[in-house]
Amino acid sequence: MVDTGASVESEEIVEFLKQDIQYKKVCHQIWSQRVIERATQERGIVVTPEEIQAEADKQRQAMHLEKAADTLAWLADQRITPDDWEAGIRLRLLTQKLADCLFGNEVEKFFTQNRLDYEQILLYQLILASEPLARELFYEIEEGEISFYEAAHLYDIDPERKRRCGYEGKVYRWRLKPEMASAVFSAPIGEVVGPIKTDLGYHLLRVEEFIPAQLTPERSQEILNRLFGQWLESEVTHLIHSEND
Repeated sequence: MVDTGASVESEEIVEFLKQDIQYKKVCHQIWSQRVIERATQERGIVVTPEEIQAEADKQRQAMHLEKAADTLAWLADQRITPDDWEAGIRLRLLTQKLADCLFGNEVEKFFTQNRLDYEQILLYQLILASEPLARELFYEIEEGEISFYEAAHLYDIDPERKRRCGYEGKVYRWRLKPEMASAVFSAPIGEVVGPIKTDLGYHLLRVEEFIPAQLTPERSQEILNRLFGQWLESEVTHLIHSEND
């Protein structure tokens, strides 16, 4: 650890994590690191010094650390050494390589099997506390007496959504309750759907755009992270149980 004149002992860190209810979370991250190190060794996966340097340069550029002195000052401020920083970079690169090795060929298959889950809509939503008001507003919107956006701005039960005039943004099918997803994904664009009752209240919904599922690089990485995360969680659970036996 970099000596700043205000050092913290490892015992103090452990005690703080326990008091802050963060100890289990950090232990889980350490167990995950053990699993990754073991799995990459078993598969002969390595990270070269050149790869670490390239990633370090990328991070320095992102943080505008143009000079070596700037980087050293930043590291000192973070209370870590250059070796600590490079070790972290190495672990992240190992993790990505391991994920690619285990599941890189599974991404397209997973996407195909779960294509519906990755369909999106550009959604506006209005939630009301009472069914009579929801039905009244539904008919008023249908008759053109008030716009959906104005109704949301005036009547939505959520102050933040009120300010957005009901705007929810891009929403995946899987984020919606099944009965709600079925209704909005089959409705014509611009048509008001509802009221639909949930534990939050009575929903009126309006779809502005349907966004078909596409296997973009970002979605490929998202699926890869999901598959790898599930595998890692299973491996960590196995590690914990094997150590407790």
